[in-house]
Amino acid sequence: MIKKISDFELQRLPKNVHESLRAWDSADEYVLEHVANLNLPKTAKILIINDSFGALGIALHLFQTCAISDSYLSQQATRLNLAANHLPKMAVTLLQSTESLPHIFDVVVIKVPKTLALLEFQLLQLRSNITENTQIIVAGMVKILTPSVWNLLARIIGDTKTSLAHKKARLIFATLNPNLPVPQNPYPIRYILENTDYEITNHANVFSREKLDIGTRFFLEHLPHSKIPCDIIDLGCGNGVVGLIAAEKNPMARIHFVDESFMAIESARENFEKVFKHRMAHFHVGDCLTDFAPNSADFILCNPPFHQQHVIGDFIAQTMFNQAHSVLRNKGELWVIGNRHLNYGVMLARLFGKKNVNLVAQNNKFMIWVVK
Repeated sequence: MIKKISDFELQRLPKNVHESLRAWDSADEYVLEHVANLNLPKTAKILIINDSFGALGIALHLFQTCAISDSYLSQQATRLNLAANHLPKMAVTLLQSTESLPHIFDVVVIKVPKTLALLEFQLLQLRSNITENTQIIVAGMVKILTPSVWNLLARIIGDTKTSLAHKKARLIFATLNPNLPVPQNPYPIRYILENTDYEITNHANVFSREKLDIGTRFFLEHLPHSKIPCDIIDLGCGNGVVGLIAAEKNPMARIHFVDESFMAIESARENFEKVFKHRMAHFHVGDCLTDFAPNSADFILCNPPFHQQHVIGDFIAQTMFNQAHSVLRNKGELWVIGNRHLNYGVMLARLFGKKNVNLVAQNNKFMIWVVK
């Protein structure tokens, strides 16, 4: 019997003492109700794609359940929530987005991600691990189940039908059409970084996959440079372009790339190693600066995300700034870029003191602050 999500103790990551959001949504509840009515045997092989914080995996742990995600935070939340509910670590097999799927699945549950490119990649990856008998259930809130989602399913998987809306959530049921040709996987995408001859690799879930975004372009024009040994962290690195140019401007620096996306770190690794064939760098998949020792960085370069999956907010930026306060060495510098409408300057002044926060550059869309 499949328990209700509300029967489990579940939490989100990153932790927020003022957390008002649940670790699941109505689409999770809806899809679990549907799976419960399938009366599956315990031997059923279930794949969950994009489980936000482990709610689906934990509710379905009595089956042979795998969960694949591009999010370290999602996987870490799943581990913590398994422990909180006294379930064994291996109750759910966790796979990274850059790994292959292990076998044919009986049921596939897909939570629609924010990035349609990631969904396209995942559907293409899935084709080899499903049959006409596999039950494919795509779940999401109505507002994110756009025609583009339907079009991807029809092009890559086959026929679809939909449930009625329930609590602003909906399910899409897809059936594999084995006669559909498998489209060529377009990922990773590559482009030449402007004003360089560097070919930049971008996996499917990387921000601004097809060209340099205007915020990063502005940030690159103002990065710090030094000729002495130092430690530089590209925090929330994405494809690693900021760390790459920082390495160019700081030839004696040790560069650390940090992101919670497995695809981002893989992109950053490929890009750095292609340019600097004989220079070492460090690549960290993790929760911001959690794994860094206090007083271990001279420069932290940061373009904070202002969303987590479909949720918008400054909670990730706040975590990054709080941790940077501890990780920076004496006389270290935190460099932050953000859209003008974001409140980063006030947040930084509150944490570091107004006199220590300097606005060093701005244009009509972005502002760059340096905290010393």
